[in-house]
Amino acid sequence: MTITLLLAFALLLVIGAPIAVALGLSSAIAIVVHDLPATVLLQRAVASIDSSPLLAVPMFIMAAALLGATGVTTYMFDLVRMIVGRVRGGMAHVNVLLSLVFAGMSGAALADIGALGGMQVREMEKQGYTRRFAAGLTIASATIGPIFPPSIPLIIFAAAAEVSPVKLLLAGIVPALLLAGAMMAYIAIVARSQNLPRDDVRPSLPAFARLALISFPALLTPVLLIGGLLSGYFGPTEAAGITVAYAIVIGVAVYRTLTLRALLDSARDTVLATANILFVVAAAAVFAWVLTMDQVPMKAGEWLLGLSDNPLVLLLILNVVLLVAGMFLESIAAILIIAPIVTPALIQAGAPAEQIGVVMVLNLMIGLLTPPVGMSLYMMAITVRMPFAEVVRGVAPFFIPLFTALLLVTLFPGLTAWLPNYLMR
Repeated sequence: MTITLLLAFALLLVIGAPIAVALGLSSAIAIVVHDLPATVLLQRAVASIDSSPLLAVPMFIMAAALLGATGVTTYMFDLVRMIVGRVRGGMAHVNVLLSLVFAGMSGAALADIGALGGMQVREMEKQGYTRRFAAGLTIASATIGPIFPPSIPLIIFAAAAEVSPVKLLLAGIVPALLLAGAMMAYIAIVARSQNLPRDDVRPSLPAFARLALISFPALLTPVLLIGGLLSGYFGPTEAAGITVAYAIVIGVAVYRTLTLRALLDSARDTVLATANILFVVAAAAVFAWVLTMDQVPMKAGEWLLGLSDNPLVLLLILNVVLLVAGMFLESIAAILIIAPIVTPALIQAGAPAEQIGVVMVLNLMIGLLTPPVGMSLYMMAITVRMPFAEVVRGVAPFFIPLFTALLLVTLFPGLTAWLPNYLMR
């Protein structure tokens, strides 16, 4: 049955079928060919999305859309410019720091690019950066979003691997800061060697205080989220709902820019994005069920443990597998297919679940920057009307800090496991 499934899946991908269609249709073919009841398709698909943790996904998407609709991102951009803009390569540092700040609101790389990408590239071009460099840096820094809470891919991983979503979200904090630090260190080296420009911003205390005051309510969003998770008063799903309510309150009562039209537009965008994600989730659940019927996860786990019982060796093998998978599979689909197969074996070998989740998500976010499927590349090419090949050339140098951060997270489990274990002991 597995052979039928994989052959049909590969064929559908080759002819250009969307990933959700390829997953669902190949599963249906395997089920029908092997005389299993067709009702299994509907049962497994519905059961997979009937999940409390997955309710957090549409609400975090909605929260990001609402905060974007308030227009506060412009004020946050100006605020960060005043802090680091005057150093050499300052606008590039602003790009990274703004992605880190927005990561606490969006939880998705493509949301970061959609909300900030065009503005960041335009502002960097005004300061004398090439469009290739600006576009490459922007999509590379967007990988921070899916690591820092609220991370939609980490929530998906928690549901697929049946591990604690709260610990996973907390586990992403240190790696996200590490990733931002690695990118800024690389920018500092490039700024010195290539004489990158300084920002022409003129900082002043009154202007800084005004921008800080305006941005403060929005900057409280990740504090509210992380504080709530740590307090134990609510889990990721409740945190997502409270974040949406908070975004509406500050949009209407504080910024007074969240109109009824903007609210409806945000709701529409949320429905469209959620439908795409849950379609993949449902199709991947049926695909994974077919694999489970043939005991593929158990056999794969035995095979991995047969190669080595050293968690570091297994994580390095997983890195290679995920980097290749990320070049061809959409990240949510890859998590849903691979996580249930490899996670039990890696945990049995001694790797913390938090490390496995962050390593998997970071790998697959790097996959968003690699052709032929890399969605971040296509989105940036469309956003700034730039040839796809130029975007690829622009992002290529930034694989250095990305792979450096990935290697450190792989080698040192404490970078992911220490903070959640310390805060939740």
